[in-house]
Amino acid sequence: MEKFNPNDTGLPNGNYFALPYTVDESEIVLISAPWDVTTSYRSGTANAPIRIIEASSQVDLYDVDVKDAWKIKIGTHPYNEEIFIESAELRKKAEKIIAHLENGGTVSDPSISNKLNLINKASEKLNNWIYDRAKKYYEENKITGIAGGEHSVPFGLIKLLSEKYDNLGILHIDAHADLRRAYEGFEYSHASIMYNVITKCKNISKLVQVGIRDFCEAEAELIANSDKISAYTDFYISEQLFSGERTWKSLCDNIVNDLPENVYISFDIDGLSPELCPNTGTPVPGGLSFQQAHYLLRTLAKSGKRIVGFDVCEVAPNPDSDNDEYDANTGARILYKICCLTHLSNIKSK
Repeated sequence: MEKFNPNDTGLPNGNYFALPYTVDESEIVLISAPWDVTTSYRSGTANAPIRIIEASSQVDLYDVDVKDAWKIKIGTHPYNEEIFIESAELRKKAEKIIAHLENGGTVSDPSISNKLNLINKASEKLNNWIYDRAKKYYEENKITGIAGGEHSVPFGLIKLLSEKYDNLGILHIDAHADLRRAYEGFEYSHASIMYNVITKCKNISKLVQVGIRDFCEAEAELIANSDKISAYTDFYISEQLFSGERTWKSLCDNIVNDLPENVYISFDIDGLSPELCPNTGTPVPGGLSFQQAHYLLRTLAKSGKRIVGFDVCEVAPNPDSDNDEYDANTGARILYKICCLTHLSNIKSK
């Protein structure tokens, strides 16, 4: 630590943002979840944690919202190579299931039942692994963040926090509603994370979705009929801004006001405009600019409400793409901003 200079070149050391802090001394611990099994379009999210770690050494540690942000003790949980290997093996089986369904098969067909059961059990095992490690950190008064991986991976962390807090809200930034029930037969599908959260996690008082713009009729009906869900769709946001009826500030104030005191941030990178994450698995035109996302997160952190956990998911570096590095770069900067604002919100809430 004596030799660490936040103004100098980042020296890659296997930690997010090349910070020198150990897990034991940290106030925020980042857990890598290199899992990419149930993605339904383009794969690649299992590569994200390592690529974000690599890109994050290029992130300048000065932050406009937090003085001496580099002093925030952000630790990195040891990377688990076994998860990455298992994900790659299961992805091959998942692709056969998806191909079977796309050719007119059903999830009840015996020909895919063994593969489907294997994936569902493995996904549950991953959820438990994350739950157990996060529980240890929260018992040590550390906040946990997840670096995915597909968007199914934060379930274990959210489940833990829903048990810890009586009144937990989710700020969900995404292109998709993720409210499908066991999509393609995968009980813990990336497209089912928020359905699982509101049906399987206790004490979730509010799910506030921002930027969603690609969802099915059943999801739209669930949103319309649930008192737990508020959806600020991309269509609604654009209409309000284009008409001049609302400012982004007033929309952000409303979004934050919809949330309870304790807030979990679930940030799917495809909630941003696709040019910021061109290789993400399911890109959709529209979405938030980087500055809009920053302003929203900043509004939350300065509101007096407390960010108690978070994830950044669906970053999908593609080594075959000319702009492969851009996805990890965007993911690293969103992750650092959330870490800084999490720290800020916890200071303000004391």
